[in-house]
Amino acid sequence: MSLSGMMRTGASGMNAQASRLGTVADNIANANTTGYKKASTEFSSLVLSSSAGAYNSGGVNAEVRYGISQRGPLEFTSSSTDLAINGSGFFIVSDAADVPYLTRAGSFVPDAEGNLVNTAGFTLLGYDYQSGIPAPVVNGFDGLVPVNVSAGSLTAEASSNGVFTANLNASEAAVAAADLPSGNTATADYSHKSSLVVYDNLGGEVLLDFYYTKSANDTWEVAVFDRADAAPNSSFPYASGPLATGTLDFDPTNGLLTSTSTSTLTVNVPNGNAMTIDLAEMSQLDYPFSVQSATVDGSVPSTVVRVEISEDGIVYAQYENGTLEPIYRIAMADVPSPDQLRPLEGNVYAQGQDSGVIRTGFAGSSNFGAIVSGALESSNVDIAEELTNMIESQRSYTANSKVFQTGSDLMDVLVNLKR
Repeated sequence: MSLSGMMRTGASGMNAQASRLGTVADNIANANTTGYKKASTEFSSLVLSSSAGAYNSGGVNAEVRYGISQRGPLEFTSSSTDLAINGSGFFIVSDAADVPYLTRAGSFVPDAEGNLVNTAGFTLLGYDYQSGIPAPVVNGFDGLVPVNVSAGSLTAEASSNGVFTANLNASEAAVAAADLPSGNTATADYSHKSSLVVYDNLGGEVLLDFYYTKSANDTWEVAVFDRADAAPNSSFPYASGPLATGTLDFDPTNGLLTSTSTSTLTVNVPNGNAMTIDLAEMSQLDYPFSVQSATVDGSVPSTVVRVEISEDGIVYAQYENGTLEPIYRIAMADVPSPDQLRPLEGNVYAQGQDSGVIRTGFAGSSNFGAIVSGALESSNVDIAEELTNMIESQRSYTANSKVFQTGSDLMDVLVNLKR
């Protein structure tokens, strides 16, 4: 073995240990970085050919690897936009140039425009609900948009559907045909009255009066009027006729609607939609008038007060009136070999040569984990382990430096032989 080879081997060992110390330093510095994955240095020997009686020392090769597939513990927070993944997969984020990356760092907060951005400045991506229920593009990032939770907009929904279920008293006396509410006369009579609040196109409340009037045995008329048209202190006559009328025919044997009876009403709400009222569950029993259920859709103008994110990644906007509306679904991605992803600044990853092709999907489906709202994934760095590695590398570096120093001393002996 030549002395220069000995010195090269010692230098190789020092370089390898310096690389290991570098990963230890990075790990310790990022021990509290959300979603950080620790780096480690793996060594492999470099062997040179040797001949009988002469040994050629090689050296050591250092390769840095990342424990990207090793999950860190979850820490719970008070923010609903702090997100962690309980299982496999990555969030898809983009930088200022709209280039997509993968990350496990889910400390997202709304920026000035309402987009969810993490501490490294990357924007969370997902699919919106504007074109219906989203479906993932499994082999690409097409269709992904920034997840925006802006609370600055007002929304209102006009009523389109409703359900009214009640029992009409079978013992009720019939009202004369000339006095039925549908005639809208001052002498109009009725058996029962109820009212429903519905909403017009601007979210304004419209009060509808429902009249149920027995016109014959097992036959009832239903008439709907706009309360705004009612005569003062008496209702009838309304300023305009009924918005909708129908005839309810009941089977005397069971008190349920017959197949030929009106089961739905279409009410043209003033300044609103043509609203469908479901009456299919109405009954006629020998029992006082009672309402079992009366529901309508639609809402008054309301602003977003907070967002909720479910385990399957659906982002719901919660409005002042308490309604929840899905607005985005967070996209997730994964690769066959996560540890081969290429780490970049900002705790993000790009596809590597050996990582495999990126596939996308939704949380809770395929092999993707569930999203945990109000939690963050901590670094997977173990400080005690890193300090142990530091001591080992320090000792190894010192030993390699002694090899180099010994070779240098022997080289001095050779040089001095000539003097």
